[in-house]
Amino acid sequence: MTPMPASPRPIGIFDSGLGGLTVARALIDLLPDERFVYFGDTGRFPYGPKPAEDVLKFSLQIADLLVEREVKMLVVACNSASAAALDALRERLDIAVVGVIEPGVRAARAATRSGRVGVIGTVGTIASGAYQRAVQAVAPEITLTCAACPGFVEFVEAGDVDSDQVHVLAERLLAPVIAARVDTLVLGCTHYPLLSRTIGDVMGPDVVLVSSADETAFEVRARLAADVHATGAMREHEFMTSGDVGQFLALGARFLGPEVERVEAWQW
Repeated sequence: MTPMPASPRPIGIFDSGLGGLTVARALIDLLPDERFVYFGDTGRFPYGPKPAEDVLKFSLQIADLLVEREVKMLVVACNSASAAALDALRERLDIAVVGVIEPGVRAARAATRSGRVGVIGTVGTIASGAYQRAVQAVAPEITLTCAACPGFVEFVEAGDVDSDQVHVLAERLLAPVIAARVDTLVLGCTHYPLLSRTIGDVMGPDVVLVSSADETAFEVRARLAADVHATGAMREHEFMTSGDVGQFLALGARFLGPEVERVEAWQW
């Protein structure tokens, strides 16, 4: 992997909504001298139940928009989009494109003790077979159990991450991975770390929850030249949404932090 030359241009990040802010948080913490442009496609959320061809179309549109903003790298901070569009984006763009699926698998391989790993994700991500293919390529010794979790993303986007309703839903949806006696659970949607307390309560203290956010941030850093971190200058990040600006601003500040000061509205 050849490091990129130092550049003041921003790094682009996109997700179907707010979940990619978990990746953005890891990136901001690891790369404080970088500037980021984040696009949350909340106007067309959720991606998970949509046909793969629609998710591919949306991903290409967002990528073109971020390229127009002169980003030097693109982070696909959405598992559904990574599953449906990562290969096409890499073929189409002249900049580096980083997804979240393989980093999550590498983190799970490092965390598991028994080799029994679970993955939870949206219907689209699980049905795509992307995690199954990634495990076969990266860690074929792992025994994988996958479970779709429809409804999780909608609760997060509504700002509800710890109600009784979420807990009851989690008990039902996580039953397959509990039955498989996994010791490591990959949160295969960037929204899911925001539900980690509820998911952890249901899975129990012996199961390690793995988010791809940190591992993705490490991969992005590996693609950057070392001297890109040398300025020490404060960076103002940009946030865009195709949905409700007020809701994105409120929940973005809650989920990411004070960096979400302004949000630009975008209409397709």
